[in-house]
This record gives sequence, C-alpha cells and structure tokens, in this order.
Amino acid sequence: MKIDRFELRSAKFLSRSKFLSKWVAPLAVLAAALLALAYPGPENRSGVDGVATASAAPVPVSETTPDIGVGRPVSTASSEPVASADMLGLSGKLRAVMGTSDALVQNPLLKPLLAEGSEGAWPRLLTPGGDSFTVVTLVPMAEARSADYARYHVGSWPSDGISGTVARYAPPSGFIGVTQRNQDTKVSSNFEMRDFLTHDQGNVWPKVLVLRPTILDKLELLRVELEREGLPSRLHVMSGFRTPQYNALGVGEGGRAGHSRHMYGDAADVFVDANQDGMMDDLNRDGKITVADARVLRAAAERVEEQYPALVGGLAAYPANSAHGPFVHVDARGVKARWGS
Repeated sequence: MKIDRFELRSAKFLSRSKFLSKWVAPLAVLAAALLALAYPGPENRSGVDGVATASAAPVPVSETTPDIGVGRPVSTASSEPVASADMLGLSGKLRAVMGTSDALVQNPLLKPLLAEGSEGAWPRLLTPGGDSFTVVTLVPMAEARSADYARYHVGSWPSDGISGTVARYAPPSGFIGVTQRNQDTKVSSNFEMRDFLTHDQGNVWPKVLVLRPTILDKLELLRVELEREGLPSRLHVMSGFRTPQYNALGVGEGGRAGHSRHMYGDAADVFVDANQDGMMDDLNRDGKITVADARVLRAAAERVEEQYPALVGGLAAYPANSAHGPFVHVDARGVKARWGS
C-alpha cells in the first residue's frame, strides 16, 4: 500500500507530541520547585529580613496614649494586670489610683509595674470591665517650686493652728503634674483631670493639681442617685482644685473660706448640665432656673451621704449671681458640714 508523504509526516508529528505531552506535567512541577527554592515566599522566609514565619506567636495588641512631660500614660499590652475592686472605689467607677511612690509600692500589684515603668511615666492596668486604669505617681510638693513648675504660681497652704492639729487641713504631700498631653486622663468613668484644674494661668504648663479619690467617688455616686430618681445626671465641674494663691483672691466676707476644701483636692462646685448650655438644668421642672434646682441636687447628695457615710462632708446650695448660675458645693472632708441657701 502506498503511503502519502503528508500522512507520513503527520504520523511522525503525532508520535513526537505524545512523547512530549507525557513529560510536560512532571517538568512543570520540577520547574516550580526549583523556582521556589531560588525565590522563597514570605511564608517560607523564616529569619530573613526580620520577617516572622506564619507559625510565630502573634504580637499582643497594645493601647498607646502618647504623652510628654511629667506623668504620661504609657503603652500597655492586652495581657496587663487587672485593677482590684478596692481601687475602683465605693462607686466602682474610679479609673486612677493616686499616691506617692512610697505609698504605691506597698501594693503588691503595683510594685512591679512601677519598677518596670520609665521615669515620669504612668503605668496602666485594666478594670474588670476592660476600661483603662492609670497609676498616677504624685510629684513631691517640694518640687512645686522647682524649675519645671517655676512659671506656675501655686502659693502656700495655711500654716496656722488648725493645719498642724487637724490632719485633713495639713498641706498636701504631693500633686499631679498635669501637662497638655495628659490632661484628658480619666480619673473616673465620667471625669478627667482637666475638669478639676484651677481656672487661672491657662497658658502655663505643666500645672499643679491636688485631687483626692473621695470627691470622685462622691460625684460618681451622685450621678447614680440622680439617674435613680429619673433626673439628668451629667455634672459640670464649675470649680475643682484651687491653688492657695488663686483661692486667696476671693477670701473675705461672703467669699471663699480661708481653709477652703478646694485647696485640699476633695471639693467641687457642680451643677447638672445635660444640654451643655453652661447653666443648671431645670431639675424641679417649674420652668425656671433658680436656687430651688440647686436644692434638688443638694438633696440627692444628702442621700448619697446617707448610703455612704465614709463620703460625708460639706454640702451647700448657692443661688445665681452675675457671674454664674445656681450650683452646689460638694466635698468629702470626713465630717458633716452645712451652710448656704
């Protein structure tokens, strides 16, 4: 039988194609393997250029609040310790513990944190609910006149008989160094450091702040009591800490007390301001803003003292004047005191 040349060539071509197709797949696999060895991907580059392998342990997520100057919150990992119940106060809403270095290191939970922290930094814990909780080391009062605070005028605390015989009138042993960057640090669920700063020397930093946890606890519990009564509970701090030199400007008949609790960090003048218009709200719902609304707030504070005797102190309702609306003075001096309207 005669075979056409074209058919012969086609047969040879098909035979070669079958041979090549047999080896295409194995050759492709071999080429891919050689390529992977020459150029490893990120998942195979253990130790190369600082890239971790896929099996490496994940880095804990951290929460960083940058700050400069005296007392700055520091970065903390998700594995940070949890604040104990006593640190949260009677209200359960304190978000900072404040004390001298010597006092804070007595707490076994805080001692290692303070040892690990850098100078001037504030360590962080978590509350059981996951909120941030700050450990604030007080600056010794002697440093209020150091170079760092030389521009911020503080004045001197009274040094008469009562200051030497009654512990609550002794000059504070330390203060919080407040900077522009750390002034927003929460000291309780609803209050920040800035809420209690003296209302003068606005452009001078850092500032001196004396603040005691008892007034924070009392204000937080006052909010709870207002909510229980179905009243608005947002408290505006009209006046918190006052430096002695600032307090002295208003001392006199009908003015500030020479031994005002504001100088000792456990007092605040407050009013309810849910709509944030800078004035007391109409708490008795009579359509007017008067001292009667301040009395409603004072009565709520009275009930807080009845429930929490450890927070007893001064309460007074004040009427409006040309400078401000009605408000209530609240303090936690440790003994009951009443005056005002």
